[in-house]
Amino acid sequence: MTTEEKIFNAARIVFQKKGFAGSRMQEIADEAGINKAMLHYCFKNKQLLFEAVFMNAFSQLAPQINAIFNSEETVFEKITQFTHSYISFVLLNPFLPPFIIQEMNNNPEFVKTFLKNKNTPNPTLLISQIKKEIADGIIKPVDPQQLVLDIFAMTVFPFAAQMMVKGILHITDQEFNEMMEKRKTSIAEQIINSIKK
Repeated sequence: MTTEEKIFNAARIVFQKKGFAGSRMQEIADEAGINKAMLHYCFKNKQLLFEAVFMNAFSQLAPQINAIFNSEETVFEKITQFTHSYISFVLLNPFLPPFIIQEMNNNPEFVKTFLKNKNTPNPTLLISQIKKEIADGIIKPVDPQQLVLDIFAMTVFPFAAQMMVKGILHITDQEFNEMMEKRKTSIAEQIINSIKK
C-alpha cells in the first residue's frame, strides 16, 4: 500500500467518525502510521486532504451511476439500481453528503470544478429514455427532469440532513442505517408506483 493510499484510508476512517470539523491532521497521521510532517508534505492542510478524499470516493461512485444511466435497462430497473447503488455507497462514506452541502456554501469554486469532471453523472440519456417510455405508454406523463430530481432528492436528502432526521425521528445511528437499508427498495417502489401506468 502506498503512502497516499494509507492516508486516504486513514482520512476516510477519521472523517467518518468525526466529520470534517471534528477531525485533526494529527489523528489522521496517527491512523495512517506516519508522522504529521509527512502528512503535511503530501497534503498541505485538512481542506485539501478532504477534497482529495472526496474526489477519490466520487471517482468510485460516478462510473457506477453513469453505467446505470447509460445501460439498456428499463427506466424502472434503472431507478431500482440507482437507489441501491447510491445508498450502499453513502452508507460506506457517510461524511460525503454533508461535505458537499458545506462546500456549496463555503467553497463554490471546488463544487464548480467537481461538476466539470468528465465522470460527473450525466442523466441526459435517462431523460431521453423517460420521454420515450412516456410516449410508449409505459410511464405516466411526467416532467422527466422533475422525476430525475425526485430520485436524487429522495436518496440524497436523508444523508445530507442526517442529524436532523435522527433528531426528529428519535433514532440512533444504527436505526438510521437500518432505515437507509430499507430505503434502497422502498424509494424505488414509491417512485415506480407513482409513475407506472
